Amino acid sequence: MMISTKGRNALRIMIDLAQHQDDGNIPLRDIATRQNASLKYLEAIAGKLSKKELITARHGKNGGYQLTRSPADISAGEILRAAEGELKPVACAGTTGANCAQSGDCLTYPLWQKLDEKIYDFLDSVSLEDIMTGHI
Repeated sequence: MMISTKGRNALRIMIDLAQHQDDGNIPLRDIATRQNASLKYLEAIAGKLSKKELITARHGKNGGYQLTRSPADISAGEILRAAEGELKPVACAGTTGANCAQSGDCLTYPLWQKLDEKIYDFLDSVSLEDIMTGHI
């Protein structure tokens, strides 16, 4: 499994918003400047984060983005799933074998399923605040 730049940038957007949460609505252009990232690319990612209700957008004068919850209440797993969709070490992991006709007879399927659970358990146990403070 590899986290794409989309997932990494989603985390960077969320960390930036958390670091500046006392500043009110944060324009995405400011985040793009601070993160040295493409505004267009961050707009697409912010749309996914907003759709999953991790951030809210306010348009117009004094517009920008804010977190919907405290950084302590947002997990890395939520952020990555919002940006990436499912994170799986192999195609059949994390499902009931729907992606693999051999899952019922596959001796390695339980291994991949357990690894998938461990990955999600870890990512869901790490909050945005944990990342910001280095308490991982």
